[in-house]
Amino acid sequence: MADQAMALAGDETKPDRAPTAVGRFWRSWMDTDVGIIPVPVYILLIGLLVTFNATGHLGGEIAMVIGIMAAFAFTLGGIGNRLPLIRHIGGGAVLVTFVPSYLAYKGWIPAAAIKVVGDFFRSTNVLSLFIAVVIVGSILSMDRTILIKGFAKIFVPLAAGSAVAAAVGTGIGSLLGLGAFDSFFFIVVPIMGGGVGEGAIPLSIGYAGITGTAQGEVLARVLPPILVGNLTAIILAGALNHLGKMRPSLTGDGQLQPVRGADLADQVEATKTDGSMQNLAAAAMVAVTLYLCGVLAFHLLRFPAPVVMLFMAVVLKLAHGVTPRIQAGSYAAYKLCLTAVAYPMLFAFGVVLTPWDKLVAGFAPANLITIVATVSSMVLTGFLTARLVNLYPIESAIVTGTHSGMGGAGDIAILSAGNRMRLMPFAQIATRIGGGITVTLALLAMAYFNR
Repeated sequence: MADQAMALAGDETKPDRAPTAVGRFWRSWMDTDVGIIPVPVYILLIGLLVTFNATGHLGGEIAMVIGIMAAFAFTLGGIGNRLPLIRHIGGGAVLVTFVPSYLAYKGWIPAAAIKVVGDFFRSTNVLSLFIAVVIVGSILSMDRTILIKGFAKIFVPLAAGSAVAAAVGTGIGSLLGLGAFDSFFFIVVPIMGGGVGEGAIPLSIGYAGITGTAQGEVLARVLPPILVGNLTAIILAGALNHLGKMRPSLTGDGQLQPVRGADLADQVEATKTDGSMQNLAAAAMVAVTLYLCGVLAFHLLRFPAPVVMLFMAVVLKLAHGVTPRIQAGSYAAYKLCLTAVAYPMLFAFGVVLTPWDKLVAGFAPANLITIVATVSSMVLTGFLTARLVNLYPIESAIVTGTHSGMGGAGDIAILSAGNRMRLMPFAQIATRIGGGITVTLALLAMAYFNR
């Protein structure tokens, strides 16, 4: 027995045999990913989904939903990130967000898959939870002092960009025959309203109550500018990212301001996870709890849940309520969501919340020109005013451009296209708080003009 034990121990000390050609091939393929999926697993997953669909067993269990979303999202993302020209304007984010809408419209995504993803997406409201983890994780993992300075500075290009965009959009729309009233209230305001849930829906309810028009008709009018405006911002963010590679002096490559030492956005990247799953789970529960606080505030006080959640996260950070372990866990949760969950969420968003016919309606020539002019002027103003507050022009322009996004999902798409996801906290200020102010002022103005 002793001899056998010694023999076994000796065997353990011997180096592994060199892998065969087949072994080397397998290892190379297992270490090559489509998005986050190893190639052999990806091939098997596609085969399984085809078989489930062919046999009528494409059910609604969560593993099936994850498989469908991941397969489509990382396939489209991989294609978009490799296409000539398109990859320079955020091709992955563009394709994952908008191509699924077209595929669903043409019936090229199986109806059973659309139903499974749609039911899961709507019934669980998983997008809100994902955005909660990204928002809370990005804020709690930042340095407190830098957070204060960043929020104060980003308001300058944001306010200037909003004012210029309102003037340009209204003026261009009037010149094209849309009228100043319709151009402002039905194109400019929806673009800057903060998305669908926090912008389009409150606007449609308010506009309907003020004008007496059916809410459904109003919603059909305000959706296309939001969809097309978001697409414009995505393309501009990708173009700005490409410009930064050609003109490095205009960008900090994700760093918000040209200073020595810590940047306004550095701490999101500088914070590192300590590898503790306990800390990651604890930080995730902080995000979930703050999100539920926002939901309760909406039910009791009708305050938008994301704004309440954002406000509470900022207060918690400013009040020194975040310990180092929660900060490290928040960073881990934030990075996990961006790496593994962002593209699948964008795919579901495109299939469920981006109707292709509404998107096409926004491409009517006069509307299209007005929308593009509005978003472009906003982004350009953010670019030109950046130096006034010592920010990099490209980073300032991209953050300002998120004011024309479709809420949290739009921010993710825009920042992904610009390769600036670390700017998410500032994008949320532009989208959530900027959008809330826009909607409030617009409803007050419409009520005044319709007296």
